Amino acid sequence: MLFHVEMTVNLPHDLPKDQADRLKATEKAQAQELQRSGKWRHLWRVAGQYANVSVFDVSGAGELHEILSGLPLFPFMQIEVKALCRHPSAIADDGA
Repeated sequence: MLFHVEMTVNLPHDLPKDQADRLKATEKAQAQELQRSGKWRHLWRVAGQYANVSVFDVSGAGELHEILSGLPLFPFMQIEVKALCRHPSAIADDGA
């Protein structure tokens, strides 16, 4: 199943820089591994914000929840999820 996911990160202003840097590095490594596995198919930065728009390809809502709640920055995220399906007028065949 494909899911459109919008994530906005709000790190506390009083979070020590070294702790924030460690969280961000761990998050980056985990996101890249999920991309290599094919589960995190698209990752786009929202210009001017600490936010992204992503497309996940997972077995269902349960797997998506496990992935998102396992992200190091999850406690600091506002997340919106929308399930996706192929549009009948789409001409691209991207395997989804």
